[in-house]
Amino acid sequence: MDFTEDQIHRYARHIILDEVGGTGQAKLWDAKVLVVGAGGLGSPLLMYLAAAGIGTVGIVDDDRVSLSNLQRQIAHTNDRVGDPKTTSAATTLAALNPDVRIVTQDLRLGPDNVAALIADYDIVADGSDNFPTRFLLNDACHLGGKTLVSAAVLRFDGQLSTFKSHLGGANPCYRCIYPAPPPDGMIPSCAEGGVLGALAGTMGTLQATEVIKEILGIGESLSGTLMIYEGLAAAFRKVRVKPDPACALCGAQPTITTVAADAA
Repeated sequence: MDFTEDQIHRYARHIILDEVGGTGQAKLWDAKVLVVGAGGLGSPLLMYLAAAGIGTVGIVDDDRVSLSNLQRQIAHTNDRVGDPKTTSAATTLAALNPDVRIVTQDLRLGPDNVAALIADYDIVADGSDNFPTRFLLNDACHLGGKTLVSAAVLRFDGQLSTFKSHLGGANPCYRCIYPAPPPDGMIPSCAEGGVLGALAGTMGTLQATEVIKEILGIGESLSGTLMIYEGLAAAFRKVRVKPDPACALCGAQPTITTVAADAA
């Protein structure tokens, strides 16, 4: 990639990093990342991906901006209440970095469209707020050979991991940690249990860091590790996760061979 003078200035702090340089910045520009959810996690995630110079950023969300979103969903503004979140987020990203190609999908992810939606992307980032979508993306990414970076938040705590089970070896999938979605009502949603707005920013920013690391192939991947952040204690913990030989998706004898299983 031949950088323009403006791009050299824009990405200068990346380019001077030995681990990135001009070659790494070109990798970021060539990368295609799909972000599912333009809410609390998706907002900082999308903004940092665009700022980093990810060449193509896809956004999937079927929701509209509401006043209650603005406590944490920083890609949206008060004057956009009622607008589709995809449109609002795209406006923010274009203002931040007009060079980035933004692809919006104002629809609900489901078994009938997930494979097609992820097909053209290198990495999928899950910023959703519900278990059916998390399991759906896990299954689709495993079956479609895509790397998945997934985060979740509730109240004052967050979790983050990278899933590359399609590569085999020591790479588990989401189902190796959580074999199946919990019963309805067992775990409250953010709307029911609440969430500290800044915590969503913390986890979404960490998620962006892991996506960028995967694209560049630098540092230590979170594949095989579940990172847990306890906001009130200001504490991070890492839990090692091994592939489950009995996993219904990536185990020795998988029973899930389509995303239309219990994921949606």
